[in-house]
Amino acid sequence: MNQLTIRNLPLEIEEKIKKEAKKNGLSFNKAFILLLKKAFGLSAHKEKKSLYSDLDHLSGIWKKGEAKKFDTTLKKIRTIDEEVWNK
Repeated sequence: MNQLTIRNLPLEIEEKIKKEAKKNGLSFNKAFILLLKKAFGLSAHKEKKSLYSDLDHLSGIWKKGEAKKFDTTLKKIRTIDEEVWNK
């Protein structure tokens, strides 16, 4: 992709781009490109954010009994079987 330098960008336009970038969690460059696409009637869909495979969305939703059962199961799994380990 080509690089472009824009000189004498009016301050009011720069501020609008910065506001758009902050609102959408984008860099200045990505917000600028998004606004150009919108202005020219091109597809201006926001790029998908990275999909993470963490389990943060599950944090704190278990009942105490469920959490205790899970911890008990983990404790069993994490036990080292000395007989197998020494082979």
